Parts: sequence; C-alpha cells; structure tokens
Amino acid sequence: MPKSAAVAAQAKSAGKATSETPNGLGVDAVSEISAELRPLLADTFALYLKTKNFHWHMTGRHFRDYHLLLDEHGDQLFAMTDEIAERARKIGGTTLHSISDISKHQRLADNNEESVNAIDMLKELHADNRALTGYMRTAHEVCEKHNDVATTSLIEVWIDQTERRSWFLAEIVSEF
Repeated sequence: MPKSAAVAAQAKSAGKATSETPNGLGVDAVSEISAELRPLLADTFALYLKTKNFHWHMTGRHFRDYHLLLDEHGDQLFAMTDEIAERARKIGGTTLHSISDISKHQRLADNNEESVNAIDMLKELHADNRALTGYMRTAHEVCEKHNDVATTSLIEVWIDQTERRSWFLAEIVSEF
C-alpha cells in the first residue's frame, strides 16, 4: 500500500477523517487553489487568443516590430497555459475542458472587432496584462495561505513575465 494511502487508512481506522491529499495539501486547499487557477487559466487563454488575433491583424508603420512583439508575447502566454493546467492537476484539482469552459471562467473581455488600429490593440493588451497581474497576485495570496510553495513560486515567475509584457507595451503606448 502506498505511504499516503497507508496514512489515510490509519487515520480512518483510528476514527479520524483525513483532510490531506497525497501531496500534503488539504482537500480545502486543493479546492481553493484550483478555484483560483481555473479562471487564471481561462484568462491566460483569452489573452493568448487576443494577442494572436492582434498579431494576425496588425497593420501600420510599425507592423514588423509589433507583429514580432505580439508573436513573442503569444508564445509566452501559450507556454503558461500548460504550466497552469498541469499545476492544477498535480495538486489533485481539475482544470478547463473546452472553449465554452474557458468562456465561463474568463474575466478578461474578448475583442471581436473587425478592425482595431495598432495603438488601440497595444493599449488593450497593456490593460489586460495589468489585470492579469492583479489576478495572479490574488491567486498567489490563496496559495501562500495554504503553504503551496510550488504554486506560489510558479505564479511569481508568471507575474514577472506578465509585468515584462506590460512594461514593453507601456513604453510603446506612452507615446500616444
């Protein structure tokens, strides 16, 4: 019998219900952390798709620079999606299942406009990245409360990446 199962069996036989999961986080911790990671993942997917949308529809004088910048940002966001989802699964939680599930959990607004000028695209992405940073900080607090150091560490890296994207976008849009 695996050690974690043996511990749970011993606790149960001693008349104590166990609230521990195999990774040592409590059931409540897994539930709360997963509840933070799910919308964070949805927002990251939404921002990824918006970034790629703007990348694909970029026009204007700085097309090449902005096109390449948004491609880099998109790659970074897409990499984050897998890390967020896999972290939720590692702790014993569930994650998103479909596009409709993403839309139910996302807090960042989509942009379905036929045409958006380059500066408005960058301003919107800047605002969204700043909002995503705020959501990450909230998730970090929940993880910290439950002593989930692995997830807090990952979130710190994602915050740094998101702040870097915000910084680059802020430098561009500050001219306008």
